Amino acid sequence: MALHLISSAATLKAIKPGDLRRRLSDGGGLYLLLFVKGGSHGWRLDYAFEGRRKTLSLGTYPTVGLGAARQKASEARQLLTTGVDPSQARQQKKQSVVKQRQIEQLVEAGLPVPESFEAVAREWFGKHAPTWAASHSDKIIRRLERDVFPWIGARPVASITPKDLLELLRRVEARGAIETTHRVQQNCSQVFRYAVATGLLESDPSRDLRGALPPWRPEHYPTLTDPRKVGVLLRDIDAYEGGFLTRCALQLSPLLFVRPGELRRAEWSEINLEAAEWRIPAAKMKGRVMHIVPLAKQAMAVLRELEPLTGPNGWVFPGNRTNGEPMSENTVNAALRRLGYSRAVMTAHGFRGMASTMLHELGWPSDVVERQLSHAERNTVKAAYNHAEHLPERRRMMQAWADHLDKLRRAQTPKATALVVMK
Repeated sequence: MALHLISSAATLKAIKPGDLRRRLSDGGGLYLLLFVKGGSHGWRLDYAFEGRRKTLSLGTYPTVGLGAARQKASEARQLLTTGVDPSQARQQKKQSVVKQRQIEQLVEAGLPVPESFEAVAREWFGKHAPTWAASHSDKIIRRLERDVFPWIGARPVASITPKDLLELLRRVEARGAIETTHRVQQNCSQVFRYAVATGLLESDPSRDLRGALPPWRPEHYPTLTDPRKVGVLLRDIDAYEGGFLTRCALQLSPLLFVRPGELRRAEWSEINLEAAEWRIPAAKMKGRVMHIVPLAKQAMAVLRELEPLTGPNGWVFPGNRTNGEPMSENTVNAALRRLGYSRAVMTAHGFRGMASTMLHELGWPSDVVERQLSHAERNTVKAAYNHAEHLPERRRMMQAWADHLDKLRRAQTPKATALVVMK
């Protein structure tokens, strides 16, 4: 059937109920389909996309006039020139409007939002946390819960812009916590990259913040390595007047030089007093490999003093609260501050640097020292079988180290003390 052309709006007004014409064409695929939807007329646009003929509805006449129909047709043709199907674009827009309304309703009701930043972050965290040491995963989730979720947690992850993220980071920066600001950005970026990988996001918005934050570089943990100062520190620890558990944790810190998180999460089931060793499960270790800590006589004495109080099961250093958690991660650092050692002078982690520096200076082989420090083996498969590497030498070193600390403790003005390396 030949198409009848629309010359002007007057042509449309002249349409009568008995008109036998099927449709009126405006050219370029746009036409008015007559007497549809209960007698009204519908605008249609025929077009081709990827070799297929398709039709797009543009509304009904007279609600949509000739000029408005032509404008809609022009916009649809413009989408086609960019490789976008106008029908699919309309459907996606409708879905977006519906989804946004659903999100608003969930937020108003105080319910979790699917595909929100918090939902995606917790999914990412749940997949990775089993591969991390407990202390590391605890820090990450607390950081997100404290500094991120309250601000953008309920927002759809795809709606968060670089500006939104920068505002969040500025709040953390305003506290003077520059390191934490960078850690927050790093964790957010990991969540965004996970969202990209799972198809929820096109790109990581944190990439555009490069150079927007004050520079920060990880620093070595402050420590003491001068024999005289170490001796003073050891005597101060012995004279500590705070809690008994805290004093024991302070005494074991230089003797064992494990990571602070590993010490506070020690369990009696991991410690064999008969064999004089502590076997830390892989799940608690930063490198995810089981670690053996030989126990010198001095360390054994502290643990035997502790056992009647907190043993023989559960945490070696239980927390003060009744939530079943171990001692707080800030306990040892707070005790050092109470003893007069500022954060710039000594930290709980600094006992590792103390042992590393002094043991190397005293002639112990680097392989033995590094293995006892549980520094990560690049080949994790190999590392899983090497937890007992150099173990006889490590046992001798740990006892010699404890004896050396005793000498420093007793000497008011100690001279350089030579530690004999047993071969």
